[in-house]
Amino acid sequence: MDLIQEDWKSLLKNDTNAVILDVRTKEECDEGIIPNAIMIDIYKGHDFIEELEELDKTKNYYVYCKAGGRSAQACGIMKQLGFETAYNLIGGFSNWNGDVTFPKV
Repeated sequence: MDLIQEDWKSLLKNDTNAVILDVRTKEECDEGIIPNAIMIDIYKGHDFIEELEELDKTKNYYVYCKAGGRSAQACGIMKQLGFETAYNLIGGFSNWNGDVTFPKV
């Protein structure tokens, strides 16, 4: 489901079953990530699918990329894999106006 930033953040704030998923490349993530995001690069192809399969499909996933295209694609893949809930951040990290942190090396 595509959500504008305000709705995405609002749902996330009150969700005790939430997981934030960043599907950008490592280089993009090095520029900053949304706090507590796990990073799985969608460009990894089959490895991306394998890493998704290791996640808990009953959690609510808040997925983002740079602009919203790759994360929308990721949400579609997740739905096909049996994930119950995946929210795509419209506009992605480029339009993010919340907290930002940097990935641990």
